[in-house]
Amino acid sequence: MIPSPAMIASVAAGGALGAAARFVVTSFSTRALGMEFPWGTMIVNIAGSFVMGLLITFMALKWSTSQEMRAFLTTGALGGFTTFSAFALDFATLWERKAHMASLAYAMGSVLVAIAALFAGLMLARALFAP
Repeated sequence: MIPSPAMIASVAAGGALGAAARFVVTSFSTRALGMEFPWGTMIVNIAGSFVMGLLITFMALKWSTSQEMRAFLTTGALGGFTTFSAFALDFATLWERKAHMASLAYAMGSVLVAIAALFAGLMLARALFAP
């Protein structure tokens, strides 16, 4: 299914706000806590995951929201703020479906393979472009 223009616009608008919020949080945390540890990233990952849990539950149980509003808030705003919240939701969904091995494989694979892919990208770029 191809997303509607309204759905795409909702995600894009939310993504812009989420990315701006991430920039603000990481900028302030760097000034306040220093650059020795990635505090900003950790803060947005934890806060975004917490807010994702709240939103998903409220939208399922209390709020009657349109698909565009759901996309704006979750994929857009929280996705722009931190993709870790989407990762956490995917893990929780698998876990709650009693797919425990799949959820653990997803978590381990996502983290370890993503880090390995980053190092592969670093090595390739350095091999191609380093003096």
